[in-house]
Amino acid sequence: MKRIYLDHNATTPLHPEVLEAMLPYYKEAFGNPSTIYSFGQETRKATDEARETVANLIGASPEEIIFTSGGTEADNLALKGVTAALEKKGKHIVASSIEHHAVLSTLKYLEKRGYKVSFLPVDEHGWLDPGEVEEAITSQTVLISVMHANNEVGTIEPISEIGEIAQKAGIYLHTDAVQTIGKIKVNVDDLKVDLLSLSAHKFYGPKGVGALYVRKGTRIYPLLHGGYQERRRRAGTENVAGIVGLGKAAEIAPKEMVQQSRRESNLRDRLEKMIRENINHCQLNGHPTQRLPNTLNISFEFIEGESLILNLDLKGIAASTGSACTSGSLESSHVLMAMGVAPEIAQGSIRFSLGRDNRKEDIDYTVENLVEIVTRLREMSPLFAGRKK
Repeated sequence: MKRIYLDHNATTPLHPEVLEAMLPYYKEAFGNPSTIYSFGQETRKATDEARETVANLIGASPEEIIFTSGGTEADNLALKGVTAALEKKGKHIVASSIEHHAVLSTLKYLEKRGYKVSFLPVDEHGWLDPGEVEEAITSQTVLISVMHANNEVGTIEPISEIGEIAQKAGIYLHTDAVQTIGKIKVNVDDLKVDLLSLSAHKFYGPKGVGALYVRKGTRIYPLLHGGYQERRRRAGTENVAGIVGLGKAAEIAPKEMVQQSRRESNLRDRLEKMIRENINHCQLNGHPTQRLPNTLNISFEFIEGESLILNLDLKGIAASTGSACTSGSLESSHVLMAMGVAPEIAQGSIRFSLGRDNRKEDIDYTVENLVEIVTRLREMSPLFAGRKK
């Protein structure tokens, strides 16, 4: 049986060159970077080089990069760190209603501690109007947090425009760029952001490592206290092998990005076209043009997305119903709900997210099996039977 992986927004396979770069730091190059003798200095050099490479990927300076355990920690550090540093200035935050749960859950935590959060609506495509951000700002606003691209539907948000608004108001802007790094060009100055989160395993690096970009001069308090690592901004012995892997992934990404994005968008469009031609009663979720090149979120009416996923898995095809962080939840996607998608349609949604190893044959095989599965499940659906009558 074929094995076809179409869930790259959840995680990506480790690039062979990344694994090769990491291996020495699990064996002979095992020194603690904080030590002054040669064992530690060779790992210190490796982390410094990785920091520079990650900084170059997003147009930043190396000293503006804080290594973390991943996107979730980076989001937490950005939101909790900035609000703690600016607590005396104000306790109001502006965010979109479709943020990743790493941001949403952190904001709800802050709400319980006296902060007011304005969760802004999006349109039917999942797009946030910058004007909504401007109107939401008050004299108490200390932070704006809007994701660069949505992980479920792929819609790319107008971060540069929001950045201009934030700069004029003198308010920090954070963006969760976990889904855009390695897929499209990301430059912190072009986006006009003060903080940016990224995660290695979303662009063929290892799990368990990420980074937070913090623009020079931005006030932020650490989450972790202890040693002097990361310029006292994140205590704890560095995950050297993981950081080296992140650095290697950041080195590879710009070399392959344009070609891979073009190829993946062609495959995505082929997938969407074939689904529309062969399956009735389905709808696209997300922006038709301003979306990630690899992402297709589509709803199939009269059936449950979970049933589709399980049946696709039996055919060796991996896809998802949305965020990997909520795979155990029976609730409809908060992203689709915010976009105004009816609950019964949202429940039948699937996200296909393509990657560097997918080929045309994978798309054709997927659609062939999808048509059979959808037809069979609908025949068992009382909702579909009622529609046919």
